[in-house]
Amino acid sequence: MKKCNIKVLLIAAIGVLIVFLILQFTDTPLVNKPVTSEVNINPEINAIFEHACYNCHSNEVELEWYDKVAPISWIVKRDVLYAQKVMNFSEWDSTPAAENGKLWAILNMVKSRKMPLEHYLKVNPEAKLSDQEIAVIETYVRALPDKNYPKDTLRKKTSVEEFKLWRKVDRLMDSVPLSPNGIKYSDDFKNWKVLSLNTLYGETMRVTYGNEIAVKAIKNEQFNPFPDGAVVVKAVWEQVENKYGEITPGKFINVQFMVKDAKKFSDTEGWGFAKFSTQNLIPYGNTPNFAVTSCISCHRIKAKETGYLFNVPLEINLKN
Repeated sequence: MKKCNIKVLLIAAIGVLIVFLILQFTDTPLVNKPVTSEVNINPEINAIFEHACYNCHSNEVELEWYDKVAPISWIVKRDVLYAQKVMNFSEWDSTPAAENGKLWAILNMVKSRKMPLEHYLKVNPEAKLSDQEIAVIETYVRALPDKNYPKDTLRKKTSVEEFKLWRKVDRLMDSVPLSPNGIKYSDDFKNWKVLSLNTLYGETMRVTYGNEIAVKAIKNEQFNPFPDGAVVVKAVWEQVENKYGEITPGKFINVQFMVKDAKKFSDTEGWGFAKFSTQNLIPYGNTPNFAVTSCISCHRIKAKETGYLFNVPLEINLKN
């Protein structure tokens, strides 16, 4: 009986070995694509990105031998391809405004210790960013020039005048260009329910509005997924401190739209993103898929539990 068990185990082990060997011959290895456009900030920051990010977020991935062994290689390949889709330092090719957006997203991820991923650092501890390296990135990003604002008299207006101009609803909406992905600007959100008010990096004040579908979904905690037709809009202002120490909105920066359409925006978790900057409402992005690399990444990492929407309020707030 004992010899029979040993024989069964031996046959099973041989079978597993054969399957393992077959997997190695059928596995398609990860092949690096050509580098088309590299990020070029400054030597210090370039070096930080290279040691902490390039082994997933570039076309210069260097895998260890065990990363190439199936079935582990399947997981590694899937994760790398996904990382390259979200942020690729070898296909940077960004306008100044888009580059600023990417760098703020990077700062957000590393400062909150969401990147590099914790499970990646367990195998690759050398990729961990030090507090000093994060400080270097933050100092650079916070000093970025703002290239979205036209140099006109709007910069000299007072907060009150700026807000009055922003509140005007008699402008011709059809004259505002569409976002590259087809989302149209509308002033309707100014009469919607306010969902939250918060601040973020860059000394900004952000007011978030939701349409009836979004408000109802939040009230019923219908986050996963949000229903199609939900629209959330965030108006972003500079923070201004007056002589009494009160913080008020200053210059209008941009307005950001999130429109839920699961079929149309399947590459970004069903949400369509759009941003219109300054009082002139200049659309952000050069191609329809700009949100794949510049918007959804932060939402995937930090807001998956609430349907990829930041600052979801408690139900009690919606009753007021």
